[in-house]
Amino acid sequence: MLIGCPKEIKNHEYRVGLTPASVRELTGHGHQVLMQSGAGAAIGLSDEQYKAAGATLAAEAKEIFAKADMIVKVKEPQPQECAMLRPGQILYTYLHLAPDPEQTAALVKSGAICIAYETITGPGGGLPLLAPMSEVAGRMAVQAGAAHLEKSKGGMGILLGGVPGVPAGHVAILGAGVVGTHALQMAVGMGARVTVLDKSVDRLRQLDLVFGNRISTVYSNAQSVEDAVLDADLVVGGVLIPGAAAPKLVTRSMISRMKKGAVVVDVAIDQGGCFETSHATTHADPTYIVDGVVHYCVANMPGAVARTSTFALNNATIGHAVALADKGWKQALKDNTHLKAGLNVANGQVTYEAVARDLGYACVSADSLLG
Repeated sequence: MLIGCPKEIKNHEYRVGLTPASVRELTGHGHQVLMQSGAGAAIGLSDEQYKAAGATLAAEAKEIFAKADMIVKVKEPQPQECAMLRPGQILYTYLHLAPDPEQTAALVKSGAICIAYETITGPGGGLPLLAPMSEVAGRMAVQAGAAHLEKSKGGMGILLGGVPGVPAGHVAILGAGVVGTHALQMAVGMGARVTVLDKSVDRLRQLDLVFGNRISTVYSNAQSVEDAVLDADLVVGGVLIPGAAAPKLVTRSMISRMKKGAVVVDVAIDQGGCFETSHATTHADPTYIVDGVVHYCVANMPGAVARTSTFALNNATIGHAVALADKGWKQALKDNTHLKAGLNVANGQVTYEAVARDLGYACVSADSLLG
């Protein structure tokens, strides 16, 4: 199979879908890899390294889209990339379709086979291709929130960890999954006062066993979310319903009653966000203010630490990439029910139930397309 990897074109996105080590894995299985020249240059991965791993270079993305049987990316295809996809071509990348009707319509129109990293499941549960970026984003959320609490960046001028004689700041974390767990590790490490909320008492119990009295664990309901948000200096939104739009846990009314100069970081923004006041921002212009509250809603947070993120992502994605190339998409999905869960759009049909429900499409089962 000919696998193509174009350079990412989203704002300040420097990650790359394949590292030289991943190229070597694919070429070692007898496949050809066509890399766009300079795709990894921003994170220190040179064209020479890719050629040494067995890749061929292409000057422009349009050549890659025209020739490749499978496109491997990081972020969802931008409109000009969607227009270059063709029927039967495999697209293997993050998609986050539920809050993005325009992209979904473009992928349906393309006829391509669109497999989303974020809905592929794992043998032990969870979402193993989403997890590494959630780990990065969770850690970054507290780092970014702490920075934007500085007065010069619109915040109230609080040091999260405080100093002797001055109390620490309060961080409220919505969701105790991968994002929330990594966020609370960072917040605890900074010396902040931390409250984590989740619907799973078992998960809260696990965190309590690890962190003890260094954090407060609270069952999530409308009242407890409101109480935590109104008391917090920094709120991290890390809730996830796989493949579906994120629930709006924090209302505009709550935002209006928060402390002036508080910061919210919406890590769920890729799935539409969990604050009613959220809309996606970029690394170039990461924040805006609503009712005196700083909103950090960058839709590709891990792109800011692109080298770390690229290697972490490739560790998770390369196994399925090899399977798709070795077997073709139909056989690979037949053989692996977890990979099959990643199929979101195929042959002009929406195949993921949550996406179909949220965007008003009829859902066609993946099994019906596999024969």
